[in-house]
Amino acid sequence: MRVLFVAPHRPGRSPSQRFRFEQYLDDLKSQGLNVELSFLISAEDDKVFYTPGKLLSKARIFFKSYQKRKADLRRIHEFDAVYVQREAFMTGNTFFEEGVAKSKAKLIFDFDDSIWLQNVSDANKYLNFLKNPEKTAKIISLADEVVAGNQYLADYALQYNQNVRIIPTTIDTEGYQRENLPERDYVTIGWSGSVTTIQHFRYALDVLKRVKDKYGDRVKIKVIGDANYSNTELGVQGIGWKEATEVHELSEFDIGIMPLPNDLWANGKCGLKGLQYMALEIPTIMSPVGVNSEIIDDGKNGFLADAEDEWFEKICRLVDDEALRKQLGKAGRQTVIDRYSVEANKPLYRQLFLS
Repeated sequence: MRVLFVAPHRPGRSPSQRFRFEQYLDDLKSQGLNVELSFLISAEDDKVFYTPGKLLSKARIFFKSYQKRKADLRRIHEFDAVYVQREAFMTGNTFFEEGVAKSKAKLIFDFDDSIWLQNVSDANKYLNFLKNPEKTAKIISLADEVVAGNQYLADYALQYNQNVRIIPTTIDTEGYQRENLPERDYVTIGWSGSVTTIQHFRYALDVLKRVKDKYGDRVKIKVIGDANYSNTELGVQGIGWKEATEVHELSEFDIGIMPLPNDLWANGKCGLKGLQYMALEIPTIMSPVGVNSEIIDDGKNGFLADAEDEWFEKICRLVDDEALRKQLGKAGRQTVIDRYSVEANKPLYRQLFLS
C-alpha cells in the first residue's frame, strides 16, 4: 500500500505535523506501508513566509507551491491513499483535494484546530483575503475518512461527513523524557508555544505579576517559542523554539502553564502544550477549555484554573510544595503514557490505513 502524506511544512518543523502523523511514519513502514511526504515550505521559504512584507518573494512561494501540488496530482494514480494534514495548499483553493477525490486514491483528512475560523499570522494579515472560511467544510465533505483531534472538532466534521474518527494529539514518551538538571534555589514557571500563540501567554500576565510580587527572585518565568517576546516587569526574554533543544529547554520548567481564552478557536485545540509538560513530569495548570478538561483530572494529575484568583492560588500551592509538584508530575506523565502516547495510539493509525 502506498500513502502520500501532504502537509505544508518540512519534517520536524511543525508541531501539528510532528505530533499528529510524523512520529507514526516508521511504525507504518514496519507494517508494510510505503509512505512519502510532500511538503511545500522549505527552510529558506520559512524565513520569508512568516516575515512581514516581502510580497514578491511570497508570491514566488505561492507559485512554486501551486506547481508542486499540480505535480502531485499528476502522479496521484501511484498512491492508494492520500493523507492531507490541515490543508494541501495555503490559500482558500481546494483544487488538490478535489483532484484526489476524483481519483482512485482514498482521501484522508486530518485536522487538530478550529481551522474553519480565520486565524492568520500577524506577518500575513494583509493576505487574509486569500483565505476561505468554507474551505475546511469543503475538504471534509470530499474526504473518504476524517481524523479529528478531539470531540469538539469531530462534532464539526460530522456536519459534513459521517466517516469521522478521533485520534488525539500524542507524545512519543519513550523519547520524551525529562533531563536531570542541577538543583536551583528558585522555581521556574514556564510557557511554551510559538509566535502565533504568544497571545495566549498574555492571558496569564496579571496573575504572573501577582506571583512575582509575592515571591520575587524565588520565582523565574520562562517563555519558549517567540524570541522577540520580552517583558521587563516579569524579567522575561523569550527564546526561539528548536527541535534539537526542545526537551532540554522544557526540562527547566518546574511548573508548566497553558492559559487559554474560552473562545471558538481555543475550544478546538488539542492540549499539546499541556501534554508536552505532563510527558516530562512537569506539574501542569491548564485553562478548563475544550479537551483540557478531559486531559486534566483536577488535583490528581494536574490543575485546572479559570478565574485569576484560582490561577494564583494553584500556582502558589505548587511553588510552595515541592512534594506536590513531584506527585502531580508523575501522575501527569502516567496519563500521557496511558492515553496520549504514540505507543497507546499506534493501533488507531494502523487501523486507519490497514483496515
